[in-house]
Amino acid sequence: MAMKIALMGAGGKMGTRAIDKLKDNPRYNVLCIEVSPAGIQQVEARGYKPVPQDEALAQADVVVLALPDKLIGRVTSAIVPRLNSGAMVMGLDPAAAFAGVIPIREDLTYFVAHPCHPPLFHNETDPDAREDWFGGIAAQHVVCALHHGPEADYAKGEQIAIDLFGPIIKAHRITVEQMAILEPGLVETTTLALIGVMKEAYDEVVRMGVPEEAAWAFFLGHIRTEMAIVFDIAGFPVSDGAKLAMEKGIDQLMRPDWKERVFDLEKIRHSVHEITDSVKV
Repeated sequence: MAMKIALMGAGGKMGTRAIDKLKDNPRYNVLCIEVSPAGIQQVEARGYKPVPQDEALAQADVVVLALPDKLIGRVTSAIVPRLNSGAMVMGLDPAAAFAGVIPIREDLTYFVAHPCHPPLFHNETDPDAREDWFGGIAAQHVVCALHHGPEADYAKGEQIAIDLFGPIIKAHRITVEQMAILEPGLVETTTLALIGVMKEAYDEVVRMGVPEEAAWAFFLGHIRTEMAIVFDIAGFPVSDGAKLAMEKGIDQLMRPDWKERVFDLEKIRHSVHEITDSVKV
């Protein structure tokens, strides 16, 4: 029998991707929950009719939260008491689970999955796959965490994640805390911030008179090579001169205690409370 998935926020960005991935999969019967006119239009364009929330939740084996982080605490507080014993609540981002804004019922399972997105170094040759920035056409990894519930439910959650975000290279099992260290800690607070600095530096180089086309070509090529060297993919080190410039750059750009400041778990917890609009004052 097909698993009944109540997809909350079905007409949004993540919800429509989920419909597109699951609608032809015989493992699932997707019940779309959507209230906004624009969202309803997106759901109907995919051949579905929205199902009233109470009706969908009464049938649901799994509730997928394709919702903005700031809504998840309020929405789950309303729906968790109504779910059938043994149902799974599945989040697509670690913030709400790590912030503790999702109410926990002992007889429910809580699972979190998040896509890693197509990797920088890949073997994709199809043009559509090469320009797939989020995954779904291009292959990607996914991280999964069983936040609460019986160990036997992990395999069910992982399979849903694989079907939601496929094609999948590998599903990695981690904890919700580790997922929050990765995002926002690693990929947003650190990596995205540094990419923002890189963009400012690029703009400054162009402002100083370097032709933009030449700057862009030089910049992209060096990013790829330097990433491969620093992460030991290329198999050889940077030159002595480049290493010296890198060390001086780190000294000029970074605080000496930046790792302690970024990866302190209490700071990460505060960050996810901000993301979920649950900061206590």
